[in-house]
Amino acid sequence: MKAIQISAPGELGVVDINTPVPGEDEVLLKIKYVGFCGSDLNTFLGKNPMVRLPIIPGHEVGAVIEAVGKSVPAGLEPGMSVTVNPYTNCGKCASCRNGKVNACRYNETFGVQRDGTMCEYVAVPWTKVIPAIGLSPRDCALIEPMSVGFHAVSRALVTDNDTVMVIGCGMIGLGAVVRAALRGADVIAVDVDDEKLALAARLGATHGINSKTEDVHARLMELTGGFGPDVVIEAVGSPVTYVMAVDE
Repeated sequence: MKAIQISAPGELGVVDINTPVPGEDEVLLKIKYVGFCGSDLNTFLGKNPMVRLPIIPGHEVGAVIEAVGKSVPAGLEPGMSVTVNPYTNCGKCASCRNGKVNACRYNETFGVQRDGTMCEYVAVPWTKVIPAIGLSPRDCALIEPMSVGFHAVSRALVTDNDTVMVIGCGMIGLGAVVRAALRGADVIAVDVDDEKLALAARLGATHGINSKTEDVHARLMELTGGFGPDVVIEAVGSPVTYVMAVDE
């Protein structure tokens, strides 16, 4: 089968590899869509210190079940649209024993420590397959990145009494915008791109601030009656926006 492989910083190509055969507890997935994450870009640029090259990138997955192993329980059937939990967990380290499997000491992420999903097929443990009834494979590829912003809003305990400032209107930030708006919060989106701010408005942001052309602090004071936001979600990951998040 064909796969996209990053062999070295700045070097990407199509390679031929063996099509995987699912084990007894595995599901074979036919990959339909894969999101290109910032971590994949950093791998290509040589800025991902955790990656093991050469690597097949991709962890934002929209797929269809092709086949299932004989020990896979009912409920996962060929033809179903699914996404995938792209992380592993050992079940034995302190984080796993405390139920924080996302922080497993020995985690291996698709496209970072192990080959990812920019290929035709992957075989994964059935426990990592997430059915998405009613969603297309294309929409399934949005689940993993959107869930990051959703999780941030959940951890922040956002309520309908809050004013939430979301810095950055990429996929992660937009996930936070959607979830905070669904919780009834007043959402202020901040970005340097007016098109992204317009999209944030369509998805529930009450206000938008272009930090490239406006005084962010002055606008925040104006929009919040001088109080500032109750919750700040930083979804860019740059030193400048870190400072902005703390200052506001």
